[in-house]
Amino acid sequence: MMEEYTTRSPEETEAVAASLAACLTGGNVVALYGGLGMGKTAFVRGLAAGRGLAAEVSSPTFALVHEYGGQPPLVHFDMYRVEGWDDLDTTGYFDYLSAGAILAVEWSERIEKALPAEAIRVRFERLGDSERRITIEGGEQEGGGKR
Repeated sequence: MMEEYTTRSPEETEAVAASLAACLTGGNVVALYGGLGMGKTAFVRGLAAGRGLAAEVSSPTFALVHEYGGQPPLVHFDMYRVEGWDDLDTTGYFDYLSAGAILAVEWSERIEKALPAEAIRVRFERLGDSERRITIEGGEQEGGGKR
């Protein structure tokens, strides 16, 4: 399954994410791909809003992980500085994954081999100063269900 959106502001990016958030369940991984300033953190802000969370969402660049609460919890990772399996393990990624959290992972290209096959992949492409193409693919659940 693949969906494509064009957004022209952070608010439009958040709205796309909020609609996706309604379909997420525990254990889902939302893998975000795209360079600096592409809207990945705005997308996670929309996921949090769509899950009814009043969290202040910011990029976890230095902390590597932020947990925003909820049931199941929404956990936000920044993998930009992750250099290998040992680094990845210290972020708690595998623990949160096995605990059934919803994971939003910035810089997913850095941990591609650790992503579940059924991860929802969200790719950001710059079309203009504030215009983005957002492509969402995957999300097939076990048993043939779709998101």
